[in-house]
Amino acid sequence: MLRYLTAGESHGRALMTIVEGLPAGIPLSREDVDSELVRRQMGYGRGGRMAIERDRVTIFSGVRGGVSLGSPVAMMIRNRDWPNWRGVMDPEPGADAGPPIRRPRPGHVDLAASMKYGYRDLRDGLERASARETAARVAAGALASALLGAVGIRVISWTAALGEIEADPDTFPSGDDPGDLWSRWRAREEETALRCPDPASEAEMTELIDRAAERGDTLGGVVEARVLGVPPGLGSHVQSDRRLDGRLAGAVASIQGIKAVEIGAGFAGARSPGSRVHDEIHPPTPGDGVPSRPTNRAGGIEGGITNGQPVVVRAHMKPIATLGRSMASIDLDTGSPIASHHERSDVCAVPAAGVVVEAAVALCVADALTEKFGADTLAEILASLQRFREGLR
Repeated sequence: MLRYLTAGESHGRALMTIVEGLPAGIPLSREDVDSELVRRQMGYGRGGRMAIERDRVTIFSGVRGGVSLGSPVAMMIRNRDWPNWRGVMDPEPGADAGPPIRRPRPGHVDLAASMKYGYRDLRDGLERASARETAARVAAGALASALLGAVGIRVISWTAALGEIEADPDTFPSGDDPGDLWSRWRAREEETALRCPDPASEAEMTELIDRAAERGDTLGGVVEARVLGVPPGLGSHVQSDRRLDGRLAGAVASIQGIKAVEIGAGFAGARSPGSRVHDEIHPPTPGDGVPSRPTNRAGGIEGGITNGQPVVVRAHMKPIATLGRSMASIDLDTGSPIASHHERSDVCAVPAAGVVVEAAVALCVADALTEKFGADTLAEILASLQRFREGLR
């Protein structure tokens, strides 16, 4: 089982993650993780925090000489903003934490966490709930992506919608070779402001962000992720917690700000007749053994099991809860109406959310891969996968 834990607060000393279950023999370097952390910080509409942080990882264990050892991988990402918050976030008693925050923000964890844990200062909850935590998830996902890449599986994502503007699906990346498609889209996304493949829609999206910023407002959107080169047989139908679509939905929905998840046709499929939803089955390509499909409305998963087509996951992100202006709230001390607290924030983080979605999806698929072809080393997984594919033929 591939699993991970993260720790750390938004303005604390650092973020940390431990990844357990990564097989031995996977080529890994700090640059593999750092490149993903850089991608997470990109995108038009990001706030001032991105100008402060330059996320870089330190690997403490589980890797030697650029190769995974099979033991837990421990990583840390230092918060460069920590010196400015030392008094507020110092774990030692007696520090000058400043006045407590008692005005919860609508849509954020503030009020719910204070009721659950009895916090007298809302910062006790909001620091950990912050999307800053996703940097640690992206670091963990980079290790999962390294495993997947070693067996020919790639995860890509893009901004499919922002606010009411939807990108043209005909512009979405396509191709049969996972490695080639991954490389081409990675090169192209560096030239985009919002990781959107449709230039016309992206121009409208940037204008929408500018208008929202002027109003002190925020924007959400939709991210589409695809897993390319995934073999059939990952996941299972035998128990609810082993269904891969359920695992993916849970992992993606756990990302800060994600309020809905689709697999394949998703919401549109629920409003269509079965004849226009289910993917017909055609004979396999000679020598392949996997039946072909003219469509992929199932999103590569049927009955909780991958069917050999690309896995398609769509994540719907709500607008960021911290606005540039206050909303109606209450003072927790008196219960009286008052304007909500304000923290520095982004106007839009949909492009960054795509990178986090990639990480969550990669961790789920890598976990399912080790479950199906489980072994202690990458070489054993490759041999098991090869035998499985030969059996399909």
